[in-house]
Amino acid sequence: MVIIMLAEPFQKAKPVVEKIKAHGYNVYFVGGCVRDFLLHRPIGDIDIATSAKPIELQNLFSSVIPVGIEHGTVIIRHQNESYEVTTFRVDGTYTDQRHPDDVTYVDSIDKDLERRDFTINALAMDLKGNIIDLFAGRSDLDNHVIRTVGNGEERFREDPLRIIRALRFSSQLGFTIHPDTIEHIRKVRHEMKGLAVERITREFTKLFAGDYVQHGLTYVNDLEIYKYLPVFEQHHSLIYRIPKNIKPLPFFHEVLVLFHFLDRTIPLLTWVKSWKCSNKQKNAAMNLTKQLEELQANDLTPWLVYQLPRALYNSFIRLTNCLYSKKNITIEQLLQIEQTLPITSRSDIKLSGQDIIDLFPAFKQGPWIQQLLNKLERKVVAGQLPNDYYKLKEWIKWNPPAIN
Repeated sequence: MVIIMLAEPFQKAKPVVEKIKAHGYNVYFVGGCVRDFLLHRPIGDIDIATSAKPIELQNLFSSVIPVGIEHGTVIIRHQNESYEVTTFRVDGTYTDQRHPDDVTYVDSIDKDLERRDFTINALAMDLKGNIIDLFAGRSDLDNHVIRTVGNGEERFREDPLRIIRALRFSSQLGFTIHPDTIEHIRKVRHEMKGLAVERITREFTKLFAGDYVQHGLTYVNDLEIYKYLPVFEQHHSLIYRIPKNIKPLPFFHEVLVLFHFLDRTIPLLTWVKSWKCSNKQKNAAMNLTKQLEELQANDLTPWLVYQLPRALYNSFIRLTNCLYSKKNITIEQLLQIEQTLPITSRSDIKLSGQDIIDLFPAFKQGPWIQQLLNKLERKVVAGQLPNDYYKLKEWIKWNPPAIN
């Protein structure tokens, strides 16, 4: 199976694996990269498992980042790429429902694969392309099934986030969750209450970005996972309002806007804070919400496009298709309107705030200056006023600000 080594991500990582192997250690590609290769999907991060201990890896490589060294994991940097390398291990108990309290290093890959979450992730591959499959993971790949390794209740109790990971893989791969695994989820799902919100958000970001997002959301509904999600736990009916025609939403700021539009009485900032999102996500969601409201009120206008950053065009289109499918807005429409805009920002307006102050020297400075600039900006963008210093000045003279 030499062709396996022709896959570029494996080729890039090959020198790292060869060096570890050359020093007498067992070493394999493991997990998602092997799974995705067998599914002919794009290969993301390359994860490596080895019998070499962290201290031995630090001695072998010049650039090693000890990100999770207490659990046997380091990052090896090679030719501007990062590779997560973990020592074969057996996990102890999971008191914090996330990390094992202790780990025991082992020399064989077998026990290491046994601790993994799902059979489709418990796969290892050596440099020759030979696959180690101890739990019928390849069969589950062929049959499009998500099934836990060993006892599902134990796997989910160790880390209840694995419940959401099962749903996420269903959304990404379009796979069905095995009936036994479904039953184990039902028994253990209440333990999701202790999960850190940030971890839930990361998994749901991937779930909503999945090619089979409706598939994953069906499990969220049927298994009543929504009862353990921020905001949804207080508003169960929201889950039924998610559009049936939903397509993948690649960014979580899009998901935030979708959530907000499920019930407009729940403020957008409630979603942002409850799901512990970044300021960047918040700002993008606020802008998209504002423009969707503009679309609803006035259809697609120059003012809408002017306010919408080009970086959010695709997000806006995806949300429009999701929330207002009859609008049928395209990227070409947005770009065409953008090209006709007389200005691209307020700084392009030929009349400044100081010019306005000079026009009304007897008026005390205040919010009226900003309000007048806002009015000018909107009229210029709408084509109701030319962006010409003298024409703008003339308009202000005939439409002086009303100041009490």
